[in-house]
Amino acid sequence: MLDIGIIGGAGYTAGELIRLLLNHPKVNINFIYSTSNAGNKISKVHQDLIGSTDVEFTNKINPKVDVLFLCLGHGNSKAFLENNSFAADTKIIDLSNDFRLAKDNVFKNKTFIYGLPELNKEAITKADYIANPGCFATAIQLALLPLANAKILHDDIHVNAVTGATGAGTSLSSTTQFTWRDNNVSHYKAFTHQHLGEINQSVTSLQSTFNSDINFLPNRGNFSRGIFATLYTKYEGSLSEAKQLYSKFYKAAAFTVVSDEEIHLKQVVNTNKCILHLHKHDKKLLVTSIIDNLLKGASGQAIQNMNLMFGFEETEGLQLKANYF
Repeated sequence: MLDIGIIGGAGYTAGELIRLLLNHPKVNINFIYSTSNAGNKISKVHQDLIGSTDVEFTNKINPKVDVLFLCLGHGNSKAFLENNSFAADTKIIDLSNDFRLAKDNVFKNKTFIYGLPELNKEAITKADYIANPGCFATAIQLALLPLANAKILHDDIHVNAVTGATGAGTSLSSTTQFTWRDNNVSHYKAFTHQHLGEINQSVTSLQSTFNSDINFLPNRGNFSRGIFATLYTKYEGSLSEAKQLYSKFYKAAAFTVVSDEEIHLKQVVNTNKCILHLHKHDKKLLVTSIIDNLLKGASGQAIQNMNLMFGFEETEGLQLKANYF
């Protein structure tokens, strides 16, 4: 059994991580660190876990755990590791954006591997430190990677994606209040979203000649969880050829599948799946990509990476049913 430590246990991502780890057959949660909640039962904060665990938050750290998950706000993981030391054989999976880009991925002699299994599976199996991808970045990259791998991205890419309210985290702001969010849709960070850096990095790792724009419009939805992304770009091949391209690229993928039927968000909510759908219109290829932002976009993918790092079945603890009804 692996001993697990979690740093920053009060947010949505941490709540999903705890839920999954409690049901993972090969791990034991050693501690969940939260200075603001120390002494409180986990179920007091994550109320869906009432009756599932008596574990309490703590302000003490065990530096000898096998795996450390960092569920801290962006910019805080680096500061935490600067001030805290762990055993040389402790593997670290960071869910922030602190180490995702190549220019940031080496810290205190630790090299963080970008943790998108569909792209870096072999490297992940040998890694000690993982930078877990962003939620939008996961959905968009999985829609683009087969095209980049075939070296056929030659024009601008246009992306429109909507995410649920949990994507904004637990801190309240003017755009997370129920009265604002309910029956409402809006965009934010148009063309400048922070996930564009890691998306471009992955695309150019497969197609170094790609130098067109990825025009990304992120939207806030009036639902709780999930990402529904559509993107299109020029494509000279046939729809049949595109389907073959995607099916071949994801043939060995544990959680990414290509659907012949049009897809909708309820198919992936509460799962670690990414489902893709392709549509050809004139000389444009439309790719639809759907994920649960808290699972395949965060905590589920983090556990998928842990499974790969320790040689477990990739799907261990992640065989989840969608909240379809």
